[in-house]
Amino acid sequence: MSDEESGWNLTESDPGVFTELLKTLGVPLIVDDLYSLDPDSLAALQPIRALIFLFKWLPQSGTEPDPSLSSGSGAQYDPDFPGFFAHQVVNNACATLAVMNALGNIPALQSGAPLQELLAFTAGMDAQTRGLVITSSDWLREAHNALTPPSAISLDGLGLPKTSEDAYHFIVYMPAMGCVYEFDGLKRHPIRHGAYEEGGEGWIAKAREVVEARIATYPPGSLEFSLLALRDDPLPSLQARLKELQEAGRGNDSEAAELIVKLANENSKRERWAFENSLRRHNHLGLIHALLVAMAKAGKLEPAREGARKKMQERIARRKEKGEAGMEVDD
Repeated sequence: MSDEESGWNLTESDPGVFTELLKTLGVPLIVDDLYSLDPDSLAALQPIRALIFLFKWLPQSGTEPDPSLSSGSGAQYDPDFPGFFAHQVVNNACATLAVMNALGNIPALQSGAPLQELLAFTAGMDAQTRGLVITSSDWLREAHNALTPPSAISLDGLGLPKTSEDAYHFIVYMPAMGCVYEFDGLKRHPIRHGAYEEGGEGWIAKAREVVEARIATYPPGSLEFSLLALRDDPLPSLQARLKELQEAGRGNDSEAAELIVKLANENSKRERWAFENSLRRHNHLGLIHALLVAMAKAGKLEPAREGARKKMQERIARRKEKGEAGMEVDD
């Protein structure tokens, strides 16, 4: 099934995009980037409900070890998992499937009516059927596609040579029934990574071991993965605490000042997300056409074209040196 036939568009690994999806689902959670797994960085984002891991997906033969099961953590498939798990049955839906697999396993989660009805309707279904029902939901697909509009230019039917592109995939690590689980819509069952201790960092400590073992399977310095934290929205609690301090006559003490800084940072982050999302919704084709026309009238289009051609030739040469296939530049 091609991407256009599936009806699901590619999703960026961006916290603003995920947070907007959660907002549409009526869930009081947000997503933040994780640049480190050290305890201090994670503690600043607590409570964390799940970790969303994006990695470069590579097809595996039946004889190759599954990286999720070969991390030395005692991981194993759990075919009898009683919670929520859905398979990915269409292209490009893995981001929303990862979110659904996380939300479906958070007890007593507040959500909007459409999501509540969908979760209730799919209760008791097997993973394949649940995945089919979820990806057949028009409103969910529209929410998924809201910030990833279809390309205004189609290259289908032009007879261009097919080039392989790197594929990336979203999965989830989260606590369930006293264990850390991995939910991957392309796997036949959830993966149980073992029990965690309730004290200290709780499930995060165990998840860190699993994620670090997974990252260690990539070459040193590799940037072929990213990590996001699904967490409670901190704004309500920050606002409530600041109000308590102000009503108690402590609006000028150090704790209140710290809360004001945190609120300012959160609001600034949300303003940036809103601006970036507005750009994602906009079709820039008209602007690009106008710029090209203006450059042509000013006599700058041909020099820019030649400069772009030179850079492309250099890029292709570098890829060939690395043994990678590349598209040839037309004359």
